[in-house]
Amino acid sequence: MKSTIRILGIDPGSQITGYGVIDWADGKAVPVRWGEVRTSGDHSARLKTIFSTVTELVKELQPAEIAVERVFLSRNADSALKLGQARAAAICGTFAIDASIHEYSARHIKKAIVGNGGAEKAQVQHMVRLLLSIREAVQADAADALAAAICHAHERSTSALMLQAAVRA
Repeated sequence: MKSTIRILGIDPGSQITGYGVIDWADGKAVPVRWGEVRTSGDHSARLKTIFSTVTELVKELQPAEIAVERVFLSRNADSALKLGQARAAAICGTFAIDASIHEYSARHIKKAIVGNGGAEKAQVQHMVRLLLSIREAVQADAADALAAAICHAHERSTSALMLQAAVRA
């Protein structure tokens, strides 16, 4: 029996937050929707836009699991704080539904998708298009979000296989 799980990937940013939704079944990812939340105005207006857009996305698309890119430490404390707040706004937007949230570092996601934790954005975009058989261009932040969703799908499959092996042993 084929079991499909819907996964929302989020690449948080205070100016552009990428999102990507895939359906994962039997080791195959099928793209559902992807895009970018572009914000403007002061910082609180940006956070409100991220929160409300993610809330609407999850209500409409009903993902079962969420994969979010973890914030990396920056030399600029103000930028890191704003990025963390954008990430929090996106995560809080998912609370409208009962979905589990999973966090991955950018290096982990890139390694899972490209095979290199230091991959460039263009490499991630290229691999996401190949893995999902997408013909058109995918914006960089949307590709990063789709990459997070694919990374999580692979992680959950690996965990399930490891659990099965442990039960058999």
